[in-house]
Amino acid sequence: MIPFTRHLKLSVILLCGLTLRAHAAQAPQRIDIKELSKTVEDVVVPLPNEIFGALNKLGAVNWKAHVRTDKGTTFTERPRIALLLGTVIADGFVAVQAEDAPTVKEIGQRVLALAKGIGVGNSITPHAKAIIEAADKRNWEGVRQELDRTQNSVQQAMNEVHDEKLSQLVSLGGWLRGTEVLTSVVKEHFSPDGAELLHQPDLLSYFQTRLQAMPEFKLPIIRQIEDALIEVKPLIDVGNGRIPAESVKKVNEITTRLGHGIVTRD
Repeated sequence: MIPFTRHLKLSVILLCGLTLRAHAAQAPQRIDIKELSKTVEDVVVPLPNEIFGALNKLGAVNWKAHVRTDKGTTFTERPRIALLLGTVIADGFVAVQAEDAPTVKEIGQRVLALAKGIGVGNSITPHAKAIIEAADKRNWEGVRQELDRTQNSVQQAMNEVHDEKLSQLVSLGGWLRGTEVLTSVVKEHFSPDGAELLHQPDLLSYFQTRLQAMPEFKLPIIRQIEDALIEVKPLIDVGNGRIPAESVKKVNEITTRLGHGIVTRD
């Protein structure tokens, strides 16, 4: 079976601005995350294009306000680098949505440096160059495609050398950063449909299971993430119910705290 992590996208924050698909002649009464996703090995994986299409449909978003300027600390521990790489790639998609060319170009360079730090720089060099060139031309769709290819190339390269756990940490870092931005957007202009995009209990369970299988990574941030996912689970796993505004705010607080922890030294 094809490994799930080779197909796992960065989370709900990787955006391409497509519009939400309607069912038959009527718009759905509520957003169904499964309709904006694909299922791989029984895990619901949000499709970035569809999720951000849904967000944009719910109202105008000031993406420039969500561009992060903190460059993060220089780490030597490969698990820390993997987490940070995931968040930086996610930041790239936010910067693209904001059409912030200087930040996109800087992120292209950072992605390459971080990829070298976990031994997959050769696989990323062409993508980093293409990201910078596309940003110079304001070719935002081209940048999105290269960021997506970067994620896939990183994971494929790590899986080929049996570094699947680092590959999973890249995905986890991106998911956390994506959830941080998503909850920030929804919190500002709350709507039940926007909150519904957080309903991803299977994906969260997947990350919990993978973290439990990493006892050799004794970094405090990884254990902090593991504990935080336990907090997040009941907030988003509501069955057929609705995720309330208070839960969105709480998830945002948790993921913001973790995001700060990923980019700063313990």
